[in-house]
Amino acid sequence: MKVFVDSNVLVAAFGTRGLCADVLLYILADRRLVTGEVVLTELRRALSRRLKVPPPTVEAILALLREHEVVTKPRAPSDLPIRDPDDPWILASAVDAKADVLITGDADLLEIAASAPLPILTPRAFWDLVRTRR
Repeated sequence: MKVFVDSNVLVAAFGTRGLCADVLLYILADRRLVTGEVVLTELRRALSRRLKVPPPTVEAILALLREHEVVTKPRAPSDLPIRDPDDPWILASAVDAKADVLITGDADLLEIAASAPLPILTPRAFWDLVRTRR
């Protein structure tokens, strides 16, 4: 299973202990992690500016993620109507990656989940799904 992880989940995974960190560790151990250049750009900005993570640590996190699949920025954003102008790029990245699922905490992406071309789940919904399949 290819799991595309949005930047907000990665920020929470690297910035705190808890569900997002557990989900990321599970994906790294048992699934195929995929992200996109769009996600990594957002992640760099959030870790540096919001969380004030030191630059060498930010670079180490990005290097770790680059050991897994990273898709380039799509040629065009998704055409689904999404409130946040950055989110169509995230959705298009997940589709370009041929991901089986997109994990996000972003309310705007979750709002369009029913019409998306792939499942969009919260970290909790993903965690509950994989735990019930075991």
